[in-house]
Amino acid sequence: KLAAEFPSEDIFLITASPVIKAVTNFKQVSKTLEEFDVEEQPSSLLEKQYPNIRVIQSGVKQLKSDEHKICTEDGEEYIYEKLCLCAGAKPKLIVEGNPYVLGIRDTDSAQAFQKNLAQAERIVVVGNGGIALELVYEIQGCEVIWAIKDKAIGNTFFDAGAAEFLIPKLTAESRESPIECKRTKYTVEGSEEKGRLTAASGKLGSALGPDWHEGLHLKGTKEFSHKVHIEILCEVKKIHLQQEFIQLQQTSLAFPKGEKNVEPDEVLWPVYVELTNGKIYGCNFLVSATGVVPNVEPFLDGNNFAVGEDGGLKVDKHMHTSLPDVYAAGDICTAAWEPSPVWHQMRLWTQARQMGWYAAKCMAADALGESIDLDFSFELFAHITKFFNYKVVVLGKYNAQGLGSDHELMLRCTKGHEYVKVVMQNGRMMGAVLIGETDLEETFENLILNQMDLSAYGEDLLNPDIDIEDYFD
Repeated sequence: KLAAEFPSEDIFLITASPVIKAVTNFKQVSKTLEEFDVEEQPSSLLEKQYPNIRVIQSGVKQLKSDEHKICTEDGEEYIYEKLCLCAGAKPKLIVEGNPYVLGIRDTDSAQAFQKNLAQAERIVVVGNGGIALELVYEIQGCEVIWAIKDKAIGNTFFDAGAAEFLIPKLTAESRESPIECKRTKYTVEGSEEKGRLTAASGKLGSALGPDWHEGLHLKGTKEFSHKVHIEILCEVKKIHLQQEFIQLQQTSLAFPKGEKNVEPDEVLWPVYVELTNGKIYGCNFLVSATGVVPNVEPFLDGNNFAVGEDGGLKVDKHMHTSLPDVYAAGDICTAAWEPSPVWHQMRLWTQARQMGWYAAKCMAADALGESIDLDFSFELFAHITKFFNYKVVVLGKYNAQGLGSDHELMLRCTKGHEYVKVVMQNGRMMGAVLIGETDLEETFENLILNQMDLSAYGEDLLNPDIDIEDYFD
């Protein structure tokens, strides 16, 4: 966006990765909903497309904001007029430095995971967001103990009702063949080895896109397809290596066969996970899919950034941090403006793309001394994704975020086909979750945006016999 706005200026993209993430197959589904694939491409493609862009492959060592200078790990220094920090976030690991604990947030860690899974008979997955959900669904031939701190699965994206709708898919033996993988991975010669090392040493890769598991063969050593046991309302209390566990002289549990059937485990495992509910399970390794923390480390030292409660760099409604000429966008930043009543920040690909594009517009407006309004994409939270092969659309305050107890939910569910939930407050639609091919996203988007009083319709709003799209067209 910057290269297009300023064709005669030099634009440097400093990245630690040999590839760049590009948005492909972009489709505007409705006013605020957009669908796209994320593809890794060699950075030379970007430089070919925009001759004023130069990609510098190096990590950042330090930001000297008072000197308008970026120092890279290869010893170089770059002076900037304006700077935008888009360094994303890194996985929130349960414990640092344990070889049996893998964090997943990017393509490199997903590959490391695949290598480990090929030898695994049982793994423990901790976390309840999108990545944990997809991971558990995709794994075959390996026992999975899934520990979640909530009552229901997928809590970041939906409620217990939606979880109940999806659970049968988790245990179904026959699986539809996965859709063709659209993302390709480019590597630079010799970077395979190097890449493996950096993934192992926890260096940052690029964040995963929405269909990251496609094209990875997520299959363990056993020949059955799905074996998932969910432990709810618990977290990891402690992780014991095999030696420590033997010294503890405690019993670990076999994979539960039925609800009541809790037997001690005969097998010796490399690592043992003790949960806060008192249960201990042995496993080959543990996957930590417990969200991300903004990757602000290299930038804080010697700079007086205002930092949000979630650890991100605070930005105002022009994506400007608290330091002159420094902007931030995507997972690294915390939106510190007064948000629209139906928008909230969530560290997702869609918002990263919108923020990056808008930050470039703000940098351009600032350089030209023009004023600019907050972009329309921040009017309504809107995200489209796929879980368990269902299309999933979430709009507005879809989980009644911040609405307190003053709201009501309306539901419509056809088992195995669709799940529709709307969040209502004072007769107005504040949010919605749509699972399956409902074709309601545009109608609901408009009803949330224009805040029309819908109390007259009551339950008929979700009546499947009434063609609501035509009604509010």
